[in-house]
Amino acid sequence: QVQLVESGGGLVQPGGSLRLSCAFSGSMFSIYAMGWYRQAPGKQRELVAGITSGGTTNYADSVKGRFTISRDNAKNTVYLQMNSLKPEDTAVYYCNAAALKNYWGQGTQVTVSS
Repeated sequence: QVQLVESGGGLVQPGGSLRLSCAFSGSMFSIYAMGWYRQAPGKQRELVAGITSGGTTNYADSVKGRFTISRDNAKNTVYLQMNSLKPEDTAVYYCNAAALKNYWGQGTQVTVSS
């Protein structure tokens, strides 16, 4: 059974940075495509960034050039480095692992406000 635990969220001022981490427990982390999604109040959950098992990345247009997704297969962890944060980045951020099944973490709150 796969479990995902996110960490690193918090309150940050506009223009600031945060790094989210998602710890994967289970087997065969390296075969999973990993992703970060977010959901703001009253909005649908949306893909922020994804990384395949081979390391190919993709990003939502709204975060290109500001966010970077990476994975460390030795540590069973995926990261989301978020720079130049904007108030509209405020949301609960969820980690996703996808292979034969889809798994979700519990989410971590990111609030961008002065």
